[in-house]
Amino acid sequence: MHRDILVVKDLVKHFPVRKGVFSRAVGAVRAVDGVSFAIERGKSLSLVGESGSGKTTAGRCILRIIEPTAGSVLFDGIDITALDRGGLRPVRKRMQTIFQDPYGSLNPRMTVYSVLAEALAVHHLVPPPHARRRFGGGARRRRERVVELLDLVGLSPDAADRYPNEFSGGQRQRIGIARALAVEPDFIVADEPVSALDVSIQAQILNLLENLQDKLGLTYLFIGHDLSVIRHISDDVAVMYLGRIVEIGSVKDVFLNPIHPYTKALLSAVPVPDPETRRRRLILHGDVPSPIDPPSGCHFHPRCSDCDAAICPKQDTQLVEVSHGHRAACHIHAPSVAALC
Repeated sequence: MHRDILVVKDLVKHFPVRKGVFSRAVGAVRAVDGVSFAIERGKSLSLVGESGSGKTTAGRCILRIIEPTAGSVLFDGIDITALDRGGLRPVRKRMQTIFQDPYGSLNPRMTVYSVLAEALAVHHLVPPPHARRRFGGGARRRRERVVELLDLVGLSPDAADRYPNEFSGGQRQRIGIARALAVEPDFIVADEPVSALDVSIQAQILNLLENLQDKLGLTYLFIGHDLSVIRHISDDVAVMYLGRIVEIGSVKDVFLNPIHPYTKALLSAVPVPDPETRRRRLILHGDVPSPIDPPSGCHFHPRCSDCDAAICPKQDTQLVEVSHGHRAACHIHAPSVAALC
């Protein structure tokens, strides 16, 4: 058994930009541009950054909801980017996702029972409806499993026969979590699972995810932009900017000793729950550059107050270890050998 359940190496996803009558490719959106990280079994890693930084695209490439352009994704030692559809199917049972929108991710024409039972039937975890006579008791076993799943996420058994529009946002997200758990996965990509919920409900869902992780031994890739939420649920954090990871490390290292100027700016924007405490806000100037034509050298240099005009616009950055397990990509604060030459 591998210690790291997921190892992502040089993951790339470029979306072609097409123009003209013949739809010729004239460029590419560099949504994910060489991302690498690993997640230890039973731990949580969060991808954070501004909208458009490539977080969600990276998560979908890992699950192969969309096909990556290049790179490898090793899940428990298996490179899933090399699998065909048949080989990918058993792996999909072990890798699931929780979507951001609890309203749009559930079919409004299906009852909760149908939503959860469908996942069980597709992966042959219980006999499907058409096989009821052959196996006997299939309907009863499906009902029992659906009730177990609802209880696991804090919903009553009578929720099984209701439709999604009869539930609140928090309850719908619990149904989405139950659907992800139905196939007994080892790894879950949680794509901003609480951003569409009220603050009071967010804490309940986060606590539920933590309890499920402890109870079932789950591994999470958590995607988000709310750093207070990230700090609560994560073991490790990777900060993304314009399709690249600019800093990665444990929650303690990144939050207490941020290295990259972009990470510092993000952390300075987190509200402090004390009216008498004032935090110096670091304001980023300008807009996020286009991923179609990113800046040369360090992608962050047009917005960086610490930019060195002799190095930053000319030399690309690499993640450099600044302490054990803590790496940053910055010519000024984490200089590589190449930048010093």
